[in-house]
Amino acid sequence: MARLHLHLLSDSTGETLEMLAKAALAQFQDADVQRHFWPMVRSVQHLERIMDDFKTNPGLVLYTLSNETTRKRLEDACRQLALPHVSVMDPIVAALEERLGQEAHGRPGGKNRMDEAYFARVDAIQFTIAHDDGISHEDWEEADIVLAGVSRTSKTPTSIYLANRGYKVANIPLVVESPPPDSLFNLKHPMVVGLTTAPARLIQIRRNRLLSLNETTTTAYVDEERVAKEVAFARRMFADNGWPVIDVTRRSIEESAAAIIKLYQERQERGARQSGTKPI
Repeated sequence: MARLHLHLLSDSTGETLEMLAKAALAQFQDADVQRHFWPMVRSVQHLERIMDDFKTNPGLVLYTLSNETTRKRLEDACRQLALPHVSVMDPIVAALEERLGQEAHGRPGGKNRMDEAYFARVDAIQFTIAHDDGISHEDWEEADIVLAGVSRTSKTPTSIYLANRGYKVANIPLVVESPPPDSLFNLKHPMVVGLTTAPARLIQIRRNRLLSLNETTTTAYVDEERVAKEVAFARRMFADNGWPVIDVTRRSIEESAAAIIKLYQERQERGARQSGTKPI
């Protein structure tokens, strides 16, 4: 299979462009793609310095450039070099312009301006890190989402992913011998979500974790009967409190987070405090 050189140019951090490229490439198994990432391209002078790499490694050019002068120079250069090029945001912006009845404002890096949304996301990340693994439960009322689940149900990585989307998240491990603080059952503002998984899958994850730490894999931590009781204990708590449940057995972190965000948005629309007990 021939190698594809994929050039990604953005006038900002390039986070959106990378995400879109990654999602598209996921549709092609075993593709030999070398990515060339060019963020913060905000002048023709900067663009000119990139051209040599285009010539050395010709391929597909994907870009998000708002400045018309820089954009036109890029497109002219791509045509001269016979390089296919795609402005990935154009179809979305055009559709929005048509539906909203107004013209889009060309602002480089508009998504990442130092506005209220930016600072809210920073605040969410700081809050989430400070409230990982059951820490500072007295502040949980300030959270948007609280994740609960037994050990190794992806609470921390899911929390961090949600924080990067702007949600304040706390998480707590559920341990049979150590009941969670009473504050967990009296929260009004946060949406509490239970994370669960199949016991067999949980045992496999825990065994891999122990192996990575050079620990024995014959402890109660991976005992089949013990793990089944842990999962049942957590599920019973979720049902008793009417918390929505996400089964992460076959879900990636991104998929789990998407399901949680959907639940949160539906809850906000309803204006309800807590609802739903069935696994999704």
